[in-house]
Amino acid sequence: MASGYTGERRVHLEALAELLPAHGLVSRMVGGEDPVLWVWHPRTGRQTIIFATPSNHGWQFLWSPGGQCPAAEPERAATALRDALDQGQPA
Repeated sequence: MASGYTGERRVHLEALAELLPAHGLVSRMVGGEDPVLWVWHPRTGRQTIIFATPSNHGWQFLWSPGGQCPAAEPERAATALRDALDQGQPA
């Protein structure tokens, strides 16, 4: 069953997904009613899953292991993802 936040979660993930091609990354929305964003770097093959979740300070993007960025800053999140997936460091 989808949470009451599904629509807002999807909006944040879609905003991030739109920016990723300019950073050399590819993504796909997965998860149906509880969406997450699968992101990968075509050259390195590294990948991660991005979650968008509400917090006390607004929505946050979270990815493994320990990556996070405010959803209000999708360009910053895209840059951090590119750097992590391109440099061979844990995403």
